[in-house]
Amino acid sequence: MQNSGTKNFLRRYTELPYLIDYLSTGEIYLPSPKSWDDRNDSFYLEQYAKIKGLNDTYALCLTDAYETYHHWKVFSSGPSGVCIVFDREKFLKAIQQVPDLKAEPVEYKTIKEMRGREIETKILPFLKRYPFRDEEEFRLFAAPITQQRSGYRVSIPLSTISNISLSPWTPKNVVKNVRILLKSIKGCSKIKIWGSTLIENEEWKTFSAKRT
Repeated sequence: MQNSGTKNFLRRYTELPYLIDYLSTGEIYLPSPKSWDDRNDSFYLEQYAKIKGLNDTYALCLTDAYETYHHWKVFSSGPSGVCIVFDREKFLKAIQQVPDLKAEPVEYKTIKEMRGREIETKILPFLKRYPFRDEEEFRLFAAPITQQRSGYRVSIPLSTISNISLSPWTPKNVVKNVRILLKSIKGCSKIKIWGSTLIENEEWKTFSAKRT
């Protein structure tokens, strides 16, 4: 597995039901890419499966990027969005022995760069078009030999979590109750959970008073 940078975290933007599922089971769910908006991306994964003679592929998108409005809006828009921040070293160590699982940074290429280029089959699941480069994606990809009944699940200890942010669009009084609920799940009482202040930060507001 490659390390796509020196940052010590990996972020997973998702929705509250998937977070509750993970905290309750200790397993992260990798969905099928068949329903992805980016059909170019899912097509490459389908081609990989076809070449390898596999029935299904599964993938999970994380990011190396710091918190951005783009990531919240595209991947976790609305009050049910969440961001799980993993300790990179602990996370990669936890998944390195999982059968059929690959973990690599995504390469972003222009059409011009791809013209005349022969693509190795093994990198098909980790190639995307350059316009998606702001994602800074780090991908988990599973192509199991045996057919899976309902997605692919990977065991990842809760101890790999650095913190969890709730959506910047979640009302503050709701954040309080969601925190209480999440911390009541077995093994989650010490996890740091807070509401993102990306779109409304009180300290940022104070800077307006420091005028010249």
